[in-house]
Amino acid sequence: MSPRNKVCILGSGNWGSTAARIIAENVTKLPSFDNTVKIWVYEEIVDGKKLTEIINTHHENVKYLPGHKLPHNVVAVPDAAEVVKDATHIVVVIPHQFIQHLLDTIHGSTRPDARAISLIKGIGISNQGMTTMTQIIHRTLAIPVSSLSGANIANEIAEEKYCETTIGCSDPDEAIVWRSLFNTPYFQVNCVNDVIGVEFCGALKNVVAVGAGFIDGLGLGNNTKAAIIRIGFLEMRRLAMHISGAQIQESTFMESCGIADVITTCYGGRNRRLAEEFVKTGKSMTQLEKELLNGQKLQGYLTAGEVHSYIDSRGVNDHFPLFTNIYQICYEGKPPHSIFDGLNVDFSNDTRTPSPAL
Repeated sequence: MSPRNKVCILGSGNWGSTAARIIAENVTKLPSFDNTVKIWVYEEIVDGKKLTEIINTHHENVKYLPGHKLPHNVVAVPDAAEVVKDATHIVVVIPHQFIQHLLDTIHGSTRPDARAISLIKGIGISNQGMTTMTQIIHRTLAIPVSSLSGANIANEIAEEKYCETTIGCSDPDEAIVWRSLFNTPYFQVNCVNDVIGVEFCGALKNVVAVGAGFIDGLGLGNNTKAAIIRIGFLEMRRLAMHISGAQIQESTFMESCGIADVITTCYGGRNRRLAEEFVKTGKSMTQLEKELLNGQKLQGYLTAGEVHSYIDSRGVNDHFPLFTNIYQICYEGKPPHSIFDGLNVDFSNDTRTPSPAL
């Protein structure tokens, strides 16, 4: 009998812990997989005890997913290299600003036949172009990498409220395996052959959510927020066309990772929430992150800066007025009402061919 596959999870925030619940329950039904699911936990002291000890003893991540028990086959480990050592399937779910450091830590410890999937909602954008998390993982570990993203607020999934997600995977056989690890009656998985598109949507929607939060902070209502969501969605599509050419499939924007994730994040995500408080309190995003997120990280604020670096370096800010306004409000002290400046942009001539101006 051939050795069974093993799944591990790198990251134990609320989304990582929620993914652990799903995967740990599913592997018990998959004969080709070992039942133990190791999860890397950044060691912290909570109420005088190590977080790994609490998880392994009480089967609950009391800091990041309180009130939701983890299956007993989830084993918390503080050493990332130890977690990946025997794993055939690696689930990566940490804030995108920490990815390279983590990969450097585990480099040389992964199996050569391992494969990974990124649940990270972030990408690297600079004036040189775009680098996705799957590209960074593949470049460092030299293994195949897929992506998962969708309208997936972790606490709602932990409560087993029905939702959908999207897996981007270039290999149909691998897509079947990843789907078997994540799919449940309440967490429905659809697979597409567009790894980068799934990642791109998951990252850019956080910038739109910051804009939606500004509208909530200003008390301007749902009609106004719907307009910001629509313009933000179109700017996402436009940036995808110009930054990647034909790499990203237009149909991906209609998956859960696209329009659905934009909607849910603009009404219920942490980026929206902190942007609302930014307007109401006048506090900085970094201060609000420390005060309100219990150790979690804000993605939209960072991504807004990265997006601006790209479009500003090409002198095309007028093609992306909403993204430009969000950046200027976050980083340059412009008043939140300036979010409406120059929004009468025409998207009707957008095509799949990059504009020479970009």
